[in-house]
Amino acid sequence: MSMKSIIYKLSVTAMLLTSVNALAQQSVSSSVTKRSGSRSTAVSKSGTVSDRARERVSVESASASDADLAWMKVVYRSLDLQKPENAALYFPEQSVDGQENLFRLMMRLLAANELPAYEYLDGREVFTDEYRLKVRDMLDRFHIYYTEGKGYSEKRPVFNIDESDVPSTEVLGYYMVERWEFDRRAGRMRTKVEALCPVLHRSEEFGHEAVKYPMFWVRYSDLRPYLTGQLIFTDDDNNLPQSTYDDYFNLGLYNGEIYKTRNLRNKSLAQLHPDPEDMKHAQDSIEKRLSSFDKNIWVPSLEEVQKKAESAAENDSIAPAKSKRKIKGTRVASKRPSKKAKSASGSSGRSSATRSVRNRKR
Repeated sequence: MSMKSIIYKLSVTAMLLTSVNALAQQSVSSSVTKRSGSRSTAVSKSGTVSDRARERVSVESASASDADLAWMKVVYRSLDLQKPENAALYFPEQSVDGQENLFRLMMRLLAANELPAYEYLDGREVFTDEYRLKVRDMLDRFHIYYTEGKGYSEKRPVFNIDESDVPSTEVLGYYMVERWEFDRRAGRMRTKVEALCPVLHRSEEFGHEAVKYPMFWVRYSDLRPYLTGQLIFTDDDNNLPQSTYDDYFNLGLYNGEIYKTRNLRNKSLAQLHPDPEDMKHAQDSIEKRLSSFDKNIWVPSLEEVQKKAESAAENDSIAPAKSKRKIKGTRVASKRPSKKAKSASGSSGRSSATRSVRNRKR
């Protein structure tokens, strides 16, 4: 065999090996890309959430066991979307560049039968299949136009709702169930949102005040997988959306007024405190107790006790100096007699030295 034929065969073999290695690397890289894509992408273009993403979010949002809790309180808040802190839940009014407000997100998921919702019961919240919301009844109740979607069935009702028919501009508030719990193992207070209820504001007659219509309850744990994939912006100075709805609720960026706490009589603050001033005082008292609970539960250290004693001693030493300055600055009544008293005393004192009436006539 000639030298040229040997070199030719070796070159062909090398080319074949190179092509085989390239194909192998391409197949491996494609499988890794698919696998990583399925892990990282929680929400697809159609809006569906994978089962793995649901499990991960449910594990992250799971509450601590009652055995680990030293204290727990359930608070009901009313979010007014006209307040600047809550504007992130209202804007944009129309879907723009893939961004939609919270109510449009809820309605899209409800119409696609991907989000369970529950009936609003005045005074209590029951998240069971018995009280699960029938989307068709809700749409008819609030006069929202719809058509049956593709693949509609009684077991899986799917609806098509035009964007112009979604009353997102009329949803001007939300009711929220908030859970405060102190974990004794972690040694910290945790705040979690348990449920959300959009509140529709509609005026029956022109010129009259709008009437509030609570629409339905949605558990935050069911909604959270979709909130983690929706970017929003919460600052007027930075128009780049860098936070998600989940960040917004977990960081407590909302501003909500307490209208009820879970109690044995199941009454709201308005029922317990009919006077507006008393109700405002009760709201402030609840807010103060919630914010200071984790601070007051700990026994102060020796350094904190000493520092508190030193500051009290300084205040005691400063107080007499302030009182002295106050006395020094005020006008003290003089012991000298006034001009009237002086003239009176002078006339009485000179009565013996003055001349008699007889002498005056002289």
